[in-house]
Formats: sequence, structure tokens, C-alpha cells
Amino acid sequence: MADLAGNTDALLRFRDDEPHDEPAVTLDAFASQTNATAVRLEAGDDARVLIPHLGQIALVEVSFPTYRDGRGYSAARILREAGYAGELRAAGDVLVDQLPHMRRCGFDSFAPEAPIDAAVLERSLARYPTPYQAAADARVPVWKLRHG
Repeated sequence: MADLAGNTDALLRFRDDEPHDEPAVTLDAFASQTNATAVRLEAGDDARVLIPHLGQIALVEVSFPTYRDGRGYSAARILREAGYAGELRAAGDVLVDQLPHMRRCGFDSFAPEAPIDAAVLERSLARYPTPYQAAADARVPVWKLRHG
């Protein structure tokens, strides 16, 4: 797992740059803080509000209050498709079997509540080498490989 920086007891990162350590402000607070570079989206927040400000944001942390709440996947994809290139972190109730799907939506760092075993993570990321559908990442789906 050469692209995994850091340890699995804290923050999992799939980026080469330094982690963004500035505390993230809520979306409501971001509207009044013109110099904030880190924003935290809660499960019900609309990620599209950030689109005009993507150039100034270094970190968007998306909250997953429970592993069953999939709204964060949509927020990630909206931001990546709008051109956001900064760090996109999934935080909260993040499970190891969700990480491959989260990465396909555009997440590149993770702050899970519970520790994730490195060997389990590596097996999970290698389980399906070719995706079946297009996503926010650049991986080519298997149908396109087969049929051009």
C-alpha cells in the first residue's frame, strides 16, 4: 500500500501532500469567515453551496454520523465533479468495506471513529480491481474496456 500515508490508528490518507491541520468550520460559519480554508459538511448540508469557493478551500471534511447514511457520497461526488482538487475527508462512522466506494466518489482521506486494520484495508482495496460503473475517479469501467 505505497500510496497510504500515516498510520491506521488515526487518519488514513491517500494523498502525497501534507495533511491539512486547520480545524474545519461548519458550513454556516464558513459563510461569515472569509479566510476559512477548511469546511465541515454535516449529513444534511448542501455541498453545492461551496462550489463558488472551491479555489480557497484546502479541506472539506464530510461527516458520516452513521455508516448507513449515504448522503456524504453524494456531497463528495458533487464537489469532485465541480472541480474541487483539495483534500476531501470522510469522518465519523466509516467502515473499512466502505473505503473503496468512498474513494471512487472522490474521498482521499479518512478519519474513522474506530481503528482500521492495515491488512484488512489492503485486502478491501484490492478486492475489485476493475469497477463496473463510472464514478468521480478516473478509473475506466469494465464495460468500456470490453466494448470501447
